[in-house]
Amino acid sequence: MTSPTQLLTPRMAGLLQRIQRANRPPFHSLTPREARIAYRMGAEILDLPRAPLARVEELQVAGLPARLYAPSAERLPVLLYLHGGGFTIGDLETHDSLCRQLSLRSGAAVLALDYRLAPEHRFPAAVDDAWAALEWLHRQADGLGLDGRRLAVGGDSAGGTLAAGAAFFARDRGLPLALQLLITPGTASRADTASHRFFANGFLLDAASIAWFFDQYIARQQRHDWRFAPLEADDHSGLAPACFVLAECDPLVDEGIAYADTLRAAGVDVQLELYRGVTHDFIKMGRQIPEAITALDACAAAIRGQLQT
Repeated sequence: MTSPTQLLTPRMAGLLQRIQRANRPPFHSLTPREARIAYRMGAEILDLPRAPLARVEELQVAGLPARLYAPSAERLPVLLYLHGGGFTIGDLETHDSLCRQLSLRSGAAVLALDYRLAPEHRFPAAVDDAWAALEWLHRQADGLGLDGRRLAVGGDSAGGTLAAGAAFFARDRGLPLALQLLITPGTASRADTASHRFFANGFLLDAASIAWFFDQYIARQQRHDWRFAPLEADDHSGLAPACFVLAECDPLVDEGIAYADTLRAAGVDVQLELYRGVTHDFIKMGRQIPEAITALDACAAAIRGQLQT
């Protein structure tokens, strides 16, 4: 039987060894405040340098802090971006480099939202924030010099879960949504797939941390709610086209593939990009992992293709 570690690329394996030697305390051993600080301190160490852009502006969106990125002053289409971090950690700073790269490479504007975090704001606060921001962006884009009729939503990890939920909101409210960009998203109510077992420890996102994030965010009796587990929605038809960016050595990979299959079966246009030998969060490792650059380019191509940048 293949060992999980044998699946890793040499660069990914070496990077994981260096991370493990650093002996940082796992998130589940910290308080939420301590975990946020730790994540912010390390979040962009492996990311590409922050790219200069023509527009980088601090905004208030539906009463929440947000940051707008755009490569030009033209009237551009826009992607609402929802950061990862298990609904508990992460912010505008931890994903600044990633948002800059998505904007730079796609030619579209990116609006990153600083949505409310658990445990201070438990489910469905983050969902409500994502939906409010998408509606706000559709209505207010003209005032920002953007094209609210060419609109996408995206996110990584927990942010991918929120982006998937926002696609239902757009469908049901009649908002024009051209793309849902789902980067290593969570889509299931339980961490019980084969990939959760196979990559439970030593692959950056450990089982204990997943359980900790879930417990911070949502009560057990709520976990079958499709806003947390979009796989369990009753009707997936009519959703916006989806681009999935998945990592082979990620506990979440099986549920990502399952959701892509579910959308495809419902008639949704699906693009699936599976990167072999890399872990969760690999897209934020562009200084070290070449697959991160390839994935960024794939995201940019999907944004350009659907938003016609």
